[in-house]
Amino acid sequence: MATQLGEAKSSTELVISWEALPADFQLEDEPVENTGQPLLAGALRESLEISGFIQPQMLIASNFGLCATINGQFVAKAPDWVYVPLVNQVLGERKSYTPNLEGDIPAVVMEFLSDTEGGEYSFKRTYPPGKWFFYEQILQVPIYVIFDPNGGLLEFYQLENRRYELKQPDENGRHWIDSMGLFLGTWQGTKEARTGYWLRWWDEAGNLLLWAVEQIEQERQQKERLIAYLQSQGIDPNNLP
Repeated sequence: MATQLGEAKSSTELVISWEALPADFQLEDEPVENTGQPLLAGALRESLEISGFIQPQMLIASNFGLCATINGQFVAKAPDWVYVPLVNQVLGERKSYTPNLEGDIPAVVMEFLSDTEGGEYSFKRTYPPGKWFFYEQILQVPIYVIFDPNGGLLEFYQLENRRYELKQPDENGRHWIDSMGLFLGTWQGTKEARTGYWLRWWDEAGNLLLWAVEQIEQERQQKERLIAYLQSQGIDPNNLP
């Protein structure tokens, strides 16, 4: 499957095809810039799992190769977090994912800024292309999120007329993602010994999707309130079936 992409900034047309990962292709093993990045990605997935959002046909991954062939040259970029609504085949393990060939294009990609330049804003179109150019012009991912874990800045870009447009959050500081039926926003606190800014999900009613430790604490508090109520009514909680 091949398409041609013309761009206003250049008269050169790019020929894009969607092919399987070549058997001899070596995916770049990009080192994680800091220990916080896997925690951020894992926390995003954890609350989705607990809420029952994740379905087998979805692909949710971190630091995972997204592939395309541009002018006969194979390209793979590994966003810090990616969500694909529907894949053609449910596999236990994947080394990479080629949109259109293997299922939907990603609906959301995220990059977490680090202390070193990671090319998150790169519009470089020559081989190998920059991340911004790859997500916007090649894959045409509808939503591109750039998050600064240190300062808490969340940049939410939406594809409009084949260009990413920066969107402002709502009155609660959140962004609605229609393809997921969820809000995305920032939250400040501590998880797994990391204190700082996090990306969090909220449902349509504005309820925060909890992490496991939060759910356990919530259930503990509910139990304590129930016990206190029963005792106030003269009922021994230990005698309940």
